[in-house]
Amino acid sequence: MTKKREHEVRVRRVYEAPEPEDGTRVLVDRLWPRGLAKEAAELDAWLKDAAPSAELRKWYGHDPGRFEEFAERYGAELAAPDHAEALGRLRELTDGDTLTLLTATKDLRYSHAPLLAAEVRRGAHRGAHGRGREGGHGGGHGGGGA
Repeated sequence: MTKKREHEVRVRRVYEAPEPEDGTRVLVDRLWPRGLAKEAAELDAWLKDAAPSAELRKWYGHDPGRFEEFAERYGAELAAPDHAEALGRLRELTDGDTLTLLTATKDLRYSHAPLLAAEVRRGAHRGAHGRGREGGHGGGHGGGGA
């Protein structure tokens, strides 16, 4: 029996040059990145609804001192029905290919993208083993690594 390979979900800045290892490239910011031509981004999709709400983004302001609370609030948003479709689409895109989540955020350590990547990995893993729960999310979020 062949072992199914682990779902690879990467996080990169959208301003970095595309790489062959990127696989499917998805912008996960609500706003289009400043100064970037659409052709230069080489995107496969733009999922605005995977990004934090405008209210949460404005509250957070990329203040590292607020990151822990931001991660909790964003996790709650991801568990809400209005994010479910975008999250489901990202999980579908991990099937058999690398998925690269792209963001314009300067410091990936304090970005929503690694948090989103961790949630996509959790859901893709649960789905592959038939143990997913409808509407549930895995609880707290770590930094997700970047």
